[in-house]
Amino acid sequence: MPHEVNVLALVKGRERYVFVYDDGSSDRLLDAIRDQAAHPGLSLTWFDAAVLTERARKTATVSTSESQVPSLE
Repeated sequence: MPHEVNVLALVKGRERYVFVYDDGSSDRLLDAIRDQAAHPGLSLTWFDAAVLTERARKTATVSTSESQVPSLE
């Protein structure tokens, strides 16, 4: 089975926030999002962090439910 990754992106003005992660690194993803929201030099807000976190959780839910579907191969 190939190694799959998820991509989570947000464009804010001239800044681009792009997170590439696999299903096993969601804790590190959430830490990175929080760290960037807390950084005073970036435009990522806590609201943005909440939206990104929710999107990551939905992606994980979809990924988990897809992995439980039996294969027809």
